[in-house]
Amino acid sequence: MKVFNTEKGKILLPLLLGIVWIIIFFSLQTVVDFFIDNVLSISKGTRFTESLRFFLFESPKVFLLLVVIVFIVGIIRTFFTPERTRKALEGKSLFLGNILASLLGVVTPFCSCSAIPLFIGFVESGIPLGVTFSFLIASPMINEVAIVLLLGMFGWKTMMLYITTGLFISIMAGYIINKLKLEKWVEEWVFKTQLSENTLVEDKMKFSQRINEGFRAVKDIVGKVWLYVLIGIAVGAIFHGYVPQNLMVSIMGKSAWYAVPLSVLIGIPLYSNAAGIIPIVSVLIEKGAALGTSLAFMMSVIGLSLPELIILRKVLKLPLIITFVTIVGIGIIITGYLFNFIF
Repeated sequence: MKVFNTEKGKILLPLLLGIVWIIIFFSLQTVVDFFIDNVLSISKGTRFTESLRFFLFESPKVFLLLVVIVFIVGIIRTFFTPERTRKALEGKSLFLGNILASLLGVVTPFCSCSAIPLFIGFVESGIPLGVTFSFLIASPMINEVAIVLLLGMFGWKTMMLYITTGLFISIMAGYIINKLKLEKWVEEWVFKTQLSENTLVEDKMKFSQRINEGFRAVKDIVGKVWLYVLIGIAVGAIFHGYVPQNLMVSIMGKSAWYAVPLSVLIGIPLYSNAAGIIPIVSVLIEKGAALGTSLAFMMSVIGLSLPELIILRKVLKLPLIITFVTIVGIGIIITGYLFNFIF
């Protein structure tokens, strides 16, 4: 195996693993069906059997998709260091800055623990407040885990619509926040902070090193979310087998006009990530919940999580946090109604 320690070997290894991944992915349903029907030989059509079938198929499928996309995004992120991201946003016109910040938010690392240093770095560099918010909204809402799970459970059309509406919300919310000129509600110490030139460092890397970063991203990200994925799929499997369809239609169906805003209000104080919430949302939709209502709930949980808001309170005053939640919440509600109308 020494060949994989060479420069060419590090490049060939992902290709070989990709071939293995394709073979496993496209034979997965056959393997699961054979295992349940012939190896376990349990009764077909029962609630337990269908729940088990759902879990055994969705779990490896999601992990296979997750590993590939996290690996690719991990490589892409090596071209977008925090310093390069900050420089890319400096000096841009307002609306162009919102668009660029939202797009960069999709491919650059962001979590609630990095909210403060990123926020300080952007504001200290003179990047408009609204542009900074476009980045902060897009980054958690449209991340690789959300994209993988949406693709695997809803298909590429729903995934693309989600990405499009998520970008629209982040762009418009940031634009509105900037127009309202809310800098007075940023904590004063943020503007006085001077970051060291060594705080954000760019690094020129060989392609083999970028591949190593892709593998490292898989280890770090999948290592952090695998339990959430399994729990989410397990809960989804229970919903799949045991929750009556009529119940979900009555609560989250299209006919319930209040369902979208109610779902957003319920989702805001909850804490989960895409790995935990999307499998559950998938089964809610299967049971009759409206797509727009379900996605609105999901977006509020992912994009307006309570821990993130608590951490942002260290750099933002309460009126700005309330304004931020209100604007993004309204955008999510509009998106929910739009999805329900289209579908």
